[in-house]
Amino acid sequence: MDFIRYAERAAALVNADLPGEEALRDHLADRSWLHRSLVAGDVESLQRFQSDLRPVFEASDVDDVAMVVSSLNALLAEHPVTPMISDHDPDNLHMHVANRAASVAELLIGEALMGLANLVCDLGATRLGICSEPRCEHVFVDTSPNQSRRYCSDRCSSRANVAAFRARRRAEQVSRPPAAGRAAAASS
Repeated sequence: MDFIRYAERAAALVNADLPGEEALRDHLADRSWLHRSLVAGDVESLQRFQSDLRPVFEASDVDDVAMVVSSLNALLAEHPVTPMISDHDPDNLHMHVANRAASVAELLIGEALMGLANLVCDLGATRLGICSEPRCEHVFVDTSPNQSRRYCSDRCSSRANVAAFRARRRAEQVSRPPAAGRAAAASS
């Protein structure tokens, strides 16, 4: 199992807009083999899970380790994970978090919980965050060596940097006297 990838998929799931089955299929575009396993109720289960999982990211973002741990443990109890050895490639046996009969929702929930639980145990409970760009509410997983990630994407990072640059420029212009005033002050 690639727990970091599962944790990142958990963040992507929280960030996903899933109003219906077509949106879920779009969310799973890179895993099209799962499309045939969709069942009635998957979208509703995932929508509920999104709202249950977001508080874990919020707690981590404010360094509330106890809340991260208790919330993940509650979700693990509510959604038991049954890891299975996968033999679809006999030369590359590996673990899956759900058996073949699991629904797409059960699989995604299992991956998210196992990924986040292992990430919290391996890297710490404060590696999840909420984007610092004021217009964004997306969550992210911080696997940076110095735990310095603040934005969900390069786009939000750039947007925040441009806004900060423009704010500094405006502040400089306000604190600087007009050019004519500077010339008159210099000649006196």
